[in-house]
Formats: sequence, C-alpha cells, structure tokens
Amino acid sequence: MSVLVEFSLSPMDKGESVSKEVSRSLEIIDKSGLPYRLGPMGTTLEGEWDEVMAVLKACYETMAKDCRRITGTVKIDARTGQTGRLQNKTQKLESLLKKDLAQ
Repeated sequence: MSVLVEFSLSPMDKGESVSKEVSRSLEIIDKSGLPYRLGPMGTTLEGEWDEVMAVLKACYETMAKDCRRITGTVKIDARTGQTGRLQNKTQKLESLLKKDLAQ
C-alpha cells in the first residue's frame, strides 16, 4: 500500500534551535531514496508502508541516541494503487487554479 506520511520529530531537551538534530533526520531521509518534500514544519515521504515506517523509525532512533525527550507528529494518507502523489496532489490543484503554487 502506497502512503504519504508527513512527520516532524523534535528534541525537547536541546534548547531553542534544533537544526543540528533535525538535519540528521534529513540525511536518513535523503539516503533512503524515497521521494520526499521538506517543509518548514515537517517532511512528507512517499512510498510503501514498511519502507516509510522504517525511515521514520530510523529518524527517531538516531535522535533518541542523545535526546532524552522527543516530541513528534505523524499524518498518514494511505491509498491502494496510487503512486506519485507527492507531486500529483499539488499539480492537480495548480491545474484547477490555473497557476503555480508556492512550494
């Protein structure tokens, strides 16, 4: 089953800026080879359920190595028989509005 998963993980014990800790997750995500889109408050991955959940788990486990408390959010859109939705969802809206949208 193909899924879009939007998630955000943040350590709560590293002060106001957590870019260093979050950047380690982005390395894992990028190396996974799965399509993804980085947003200002989370990252969206596309792939098969087990692949995406393995990336999410790896991100959590890496952060947990030196973070004693982590907060996170996860949104899942599972749809059988559909791929390419990371880009197609935005393209469909742009087509309806007849203009490019900020991404």
